[in-house]
Amino acid sequence: MDASKDISRLIEIMAALRNRETGCPWDIVQTFETIKPYTIEEAYEVSDAIERNDMDDLCEELGDLLLQVVFHARMAEEAGEFAFGDVVEAITRKMIRRHPHVFARSDADTPDAVKKQWDDIKQAEKRERAERRAKRGVSEDFKAGFLGSVQRNLPALTEALKLQEHAARVGFDWSAPEPILDKIEEEIGELRAALAEGDQAKVSDELGDLIFAVVNIGRHVKADPEDSLRGTNTKFRRRFNHIEAILDAEGETLAAASLERMEEIWQAAKAIERQLG
Repeated sequence: MDASKDISRLIEIMAALRNRETGCPWDIVQTFETIKPYTIEEAYEVSDAIERNDMDDLCEELGDLLLQVVFHARMAEEAGEFAFGDVVEAITRKMIRRHPHVFARSDADTPDAVKKQWDDIKQAEKRERAERRAKRGVSEDFKAGFLGSVQRNLPALTEALKLQEHAARVGFDWSAPEPILDKIEEEIGELRAALAEGDQAKVSDELGDLIFAVVNIGRHVKADPEDSLRGTNTKFRRRFNHIEAILDAEGETLAAASLERMEEIWQAAKAIERQLG
């Protein structure tokens, strides 16, 4: 079987891999649950390639992500639920329906009008989805309600940001960043109290409240918390690598070095970064 730019070849390859008689032993035994972590991982690798502006990697990672879609669709087809073509049909129908200003007649001619139109259409789709689920006897629906469109399986930091953004649309929001800083200080105080009590469950709860408030201040000052934290992670890696390099040059190891020595090198790394701007 040769490589191809035709999506049908990828679908054929996945069908061959899942063939119970002649397929790959690993692919055959996979399920939605076992493949799910790989799907999430591939999405993050796409994001990483974009952040590094590596177009070669991005092309490859997008292919890996597309493979995940094909994999899930193949398993669903085997279960008699839906096939890859149904996935394509569903998203094309959705995009056409949500863009009447492009594919049909509409008065939405500004970004704000398009956004409102999009939200109205999504609400209509939610009602239709609820009706379909009711007919199938599915009662519990985590996608119900005003916050239902915020996925529960998002990374917690991203979910917090999206919950706040949605709530802000109906006015449930702080009016300025300053009161949020006060809230952060309040949450720090409550975390200190929980630590003093030694109640681990309460500590975890208060830590979550503190992080949620920090996400909120990031949203208000237009600094995406995920991007901000990722930048700090990169900075931490760079500085810690500097510590390791200096210690190695001096014939020392991380395990043997004192905290005071590592902190000294850390501060030197910060000073170098400031000099470099």
